[in-house]
This record gives sequence, C-alpha cells and structure tokens, in this order.
Amino acid sequence: MTTWPLTSLNDGTIIPQLGLGTFQMSDDEAERAVLAAFEAGYRHIDTAAIYRNEVGVGRAIAASGLPRDEIFVTTKLWNKAQGRENARTGISRSLEKLGLDRVDLYLIHWPCPKQDKYVESWGELIDFRSEGLTTSIGVSNFLPEHLDAIVDDTGITPAVNQIELHPTFQPHDLINQCSDMGVVVETWSPLGASQDLTNPTIAQVAEDLDATPAQVIIAWHLGRGFVCIPKSKDPQRVAANARALDLRLTTEQMEAIDGLDVGNRIGGHPLEVEPT
Repeated sequence: MTTWPLTSLNDGTIIPQLGLGTFQMSDDEAERAVLAAFEAGYRHIDTAAIYRNEVGVGRAIAASGLPRDEIFVTTKLWNKAQGRENARTGISRSLEKLGLDRVDLYLIHWPCPKQDKYVESWGELIDFRSEGLTTSIGVSNFLPEHLDAIVDDTGITPAVNQIELHPTFQPHDLINQCSDMGVVVETWSPLGASQDLTNPTIAQVAEDLDATPAQVIIAWHLGRGFVCIPKSKDPQRVAANARALDLRLTTEQMEAIDGLDVGNRIGGHPLEVEPT
C-alpha cells in the first residue's frame, strides 16, 4: 500500500503533500472528482470561493463517510472579500457551502496590492484561526514584499504560500524566501497547465522510469519538498497521478528537471491581478 507523504507546517499542523485541485470544475464535476480522489487515497482537497464549487466539494465530503479529521480541506478568501468588513462574510459563506464548521487551511487568494487590503485581511485570518474557524492560515500568490508586509505588521508568519510553480516556471527568490521563513510552498498548476508534459526532458525521464510525464513532474514536486495539487476531472487520471508517490527520481533526473526553468508564467502576475 502506498504511503501518503505528509509535511509539517510551522504551526504544528500536518498537511498531505499531494492533494486534488478543483479549479475550473462545476459543483457536480467537483463532487465526482473529489469522490474519485478519496477512492484513490487522497485526503487533501483544494477549493476556493471563486471556483464556485464549494457546494460540490462539501457534498463529496459528506457522501464519503470519511471521518472529518482524516480530510484536509483548503479554501480561499476571494479578492473582493478582502478587508475587515468583508472577510468574515467570506469565510462564513465558504463554511456554509462546504457544510463544515471549520476548514483546515484558509488562504488569502491574491495580494491585490493596488487594493491594499491584504495586510488588514491577514489580521482577520489570524482572528479566524483563534476562533477555530480554520486550523491553519496562509496566503496564495504572495511575493516576497507581501510576505514581509504581513509579518512585519502582525508578527505571524503564514503556514503556506500557494504559488504557480512547475518545471518551466520556478520563482527561485520566492521559493528561497519561503524556505527561510519556514513557509511551506504549495504549487498550483504543477504541470504547467499541461504545457510541461511535452517537454523532451520530462518525456525522457518518463520513458526511463516507465511512468507518465505527469507522474514524473509530480514526483519532482514532491522530491523538492513542495505540496502539490494537480487537478483533474478524470477518475483514472486522478488515480494515475497518485501513483507518482511510488516514483523515486535520481539526483540526475531531479537536477535535469530543475534546469528547465525559463520563466514561463502561465497564470496572472501577483502585482497585476485585482478584484473582479
């Protein structure tokens, strides 16, 4: 039986290192995907208010029959809900849709620096944690200056920074700062929106290991110590991705993939994404 890797957060919480992302899924699609993930052994599910599928994720959690303390659920505060007046409504609505009284990890989705409410919002997340509405708190898409700002203001370091990261996009300065601060890096779009799957280096490693390119990339993320949340609606692919846990890349293979970074950002830039 595959042993699911776990990572410790700076608040003492344990997070499964491989999870299922649900971006761009409807409620029904998310429900089916999450149930398939549970069947394949996943216990970490990532959603967000803006994904508009928290109801479907909640239905899957309820239908699974799994004990609540065996499931790790992440959701996120959307940009428009930032600030002291709106953040509490944001988490309350997410909990209601999920059918939960707490989440395991609550993130600020984007810093939105022009809006300039992310520091204030971070203070609210600290309160939510104190009240038991979430076990851990973190951020998503924060750059070094945003991390510095919230820690300087509150003295509280995020447990997680969820960022775009894949073989052809590796923001080294940000990764290094997170490491120095004790912030776990969690990777979204870990396969590069499928673009990295066709990279010749990835393809060669996959051939050498009799694995799929996706499995190779996931194994690379895990080998780097990142928390990885690939998304898929296909139950067979969800299960196949989990078999990356059985792969062990050599030092040479890891270094070859490390060398693929060309700054290929696919998603929005944290300085540019604003409330919509």
